[in-house]
Amino acid sequence: MLWAPVAFGLGAAGYLELKVEPSWSLLALVALALSVLAVWSRGWPRWSGLAIPLTLAAFAASGALAGKIRCDRVAAPVMPVERAVHVIDGFVVDVVSPGAAGPRLLVAPVSISRMSPATTPTRIRVSLAEGEVAPPPGSALRLRAMLSAPPPPAAPGAYDFARDAWFNGVGGVGFIVGQIEEAELDPPPWRLRLAMAVNAVRWDLASRIVARLGPDSGGIAAAMVTGHEAWVTPEQTEAMRASGLAHILSISGLHMAIVGGFVFAAVRLAVAAWPWVALRVSGKKIAAVAGLLAVLAYLVISGAPPPALRAAITAGVAFLAILADRQAVSLHGLALAALIILVAQPESAGAPGFQMSFAATAALVALAEAWPRPAREISVPWPIRFAQAAMGWLAISVGASFVAGLATGPFAMQHFNRVAVWGLPANLVVSPLSSFVIMPFLAVGAVLEPLGIGGPFLAIAGWGIDAMTAVARWFASAHGAQQVVASGPPFTLALSFLGIMLLCLWKGRLRWLGIPLACAVALWPRPTPPDLWIAADGATAAVRSGHDAVLLRPDARRFGAELWARRRGLAPVAGKAFACDRVSCRPTSSAPVAVSLSWTRRAPAFEALEPLCMGAEVVVLRGPRPAVLPAACRDAVVLAGEDFVAGGAAELWRRPDGWWIVWAQPGRGARPWVTTADRNAQDPGG
Repeated sequence: MLWAPVAFGLGAAGYLELKVEPSWSLLALVALALSVLAVWSRGWPRWSGLAIPLTLAAFAASGALAGKIRCDRVAAPVMPVERAVHVIDGFVVDVVSPGAAGPRLLVAPVSISRMSPATTPTRIRVSLAEGEVAPPPGSALRLRAMLSAPPPPAAPGAYDFARDAWFNGVGGVGFIVGQIEEAELDPPPWRLRLAMAVNAVRWDLASRIVARLGPDSGGIAAAMVTGHEAWVTPEQTEAMRASGLAHILSISGLHMAIVGGFVFAAVRLAVAAWPWVALRVSGKKIAAVAGLLAVLAYLVISGAPPPALRAAITAGVAFLAILADRQAVSLHGLALAALIILVAQPESAGAPGFQMSFAATAALVALAEAWPRPAREISVPWPIRFAQAAMGWLAISVGASFVAGLATGPFAMQHFNRVAVWGLPANLVVSPLSSFVIMPFLAVGAVLEPLGIGGPFLAIAGWGIDAMTAVARWFASAHGAQQVVASGPPFTLALSFLGIMLLCLWKGRLRWLGIPLACAVALWPRPTPPDLWIAADGATAAVRSGHDAVLLRPDARRFGAELWARRRGLAPVAGKAFACDRVSCRPTSSAPVAVSLSWTRRAPAFEALEPLCMGAEVVVLRGPRPAVLPAACRDAVVLAGEDFVAGGAAELWRRPDGWWIVWAQPGRGARPWVTTADRNAQDPGG
């Protein structure tokens, strides 16, 4: 049972990484055959040794089949790759977390100009113009937006945001141009009306909290209660990341555990304090029902994002275990919760949030099962008992934070390329604040705020948030607070995951063989970083200079360049090695790589192209390749718009025999979330 979700998740993750979409019949046949063999082997003593491997193989095949089922169920139209301005009539479903360009709206379009109903996406995500006030969920509006398909990976092998968008039902992304207007539209379907009504309540509650506490404290409070991060500033986000406290901003297992545990403890205490009730009913079960209801209510208020949904399932299994007179916190309960999550959302197997939360929770539960429980002394003076309790709490806090940090470390290195050096002490300081001050008082204040009496409770929570942000800023400003770590080869993450699971789930001395596997991401040698990176649309580039990534356009499209730089263990810098004008950049004598870049969508004129090629090793043209190239371009590698349409982002290494190019698109394969234009494009070579 403990290894079943591991096998199921590996099968689902394997499905996501395939380069060709498998057929239903093949996956179903493999899963059925392995299941039959697993059952058959149990009935024959000679083959009983194969029962466990065959059972796990059947779970893995079932995970791949579940991924296929989920992929087909969420299938929806996707916008074309080429960006274009469209007029959209639709409803605001929610105000989602801000992106690099600012606050964003999730819109259910009723119609999109120049698109038929059959090709119109069910959801689009658009960024607001600077200074634009977000309309509340449920608003019917008309807007003009520059739209395209969800972006491909920022670099070869990097995280595929288009795959996330596919499973979230988002078929187009872009930004609003011009003013937003009200629109008269027919009533939407009842499910959409219900979703917008819930999100409108969430948005109103978030606005009330911000109005009570101000944008600084209130923004974080609103994010912790409703999931709306529209008021959280980039400075606050960066401080929380650098100090290792960013997980507090995202509603996940910590928040669900605190809210559910607080309600459970409060109700159980109330039942125990009423002798008439305590003698007739099980206070523990009544408290478990109350905790379960609190978790479900918090899930609705948070908007049910995937991390909150996964945490609610895990907490729900724990409370149901109490109702069934089983141990609430156990590895078997965690395995059941993980299996439920993966059956419902197989794509979670490839999500960093699920990987980190499952690894951390497994490590904490394994620690709890192995933690020694000393005998309670009788008639001990209260000062000694207080000191013992304080020391025990400190030991548990240090051990839990240390183990959780070790369990999530490989995933943080591989996916986010960040290591918060002071994360352990920062979490030790903030843990009492979040557990006993911030979350409980936020929960009570949020419940009472619609009645207009939540102010005192929110104010106390605001003091705790102020203290937490002060701690975050202090640790973030400490020497070496955040280290950038290059991603290892993809297989190292699978090795680390298996090592962590071996340490947590195996019983006996063999579990210690998981230590070297768990360290695979941290210790595996990194290959030499590329000399040059080019964005998926050819609009910007960066070159490697020692441990720095020199950005050609530091003020434009910085997100992709910074993501690539971190993934390769480089620090993005704005150097003066390139001479740039309004439409192009050319290398100077100090440039680490002699690369020229033209970011106009049109093919540059012949007379403008010749100076770009002079003295350049690589020439990048965002627009189409000219029919005739100047003689100065003969010795240079010229990459044009059609190359990027086919290949996406590119990494280039300088070798004695020329340039070696690796493109992003061939690694994605022909999958549903890779748009038609990308799938039909030819491999540009490399």
